[in-house]
Amino acid sequence: MPKVKTHSGAKKRFKVSASGKIRHRKANTSHLMRKKSKKTKRHLRIKGEVSKADKPNVKRLLNL
Repeated sequence: MPKVKTHSGAKKRFKVSASGKIRHRKANTSHLMRKKSKKTKRHLRIKGEVSKADKPNVKRLLNL
């Protein structure tokens, strides 16, 4: 039986917290930041949590 490999794209994009939540980086942070308000940029820095619907797929990709 071969080893089960983690999906390379998923391991770069998702992190599992100590409590077991799966976190992701928020979108709209790569460029055009000067147009965005300080409040928006501050909220985009905080990691988001993967939705309940997407959690099974992400867990499968990460072999959790």
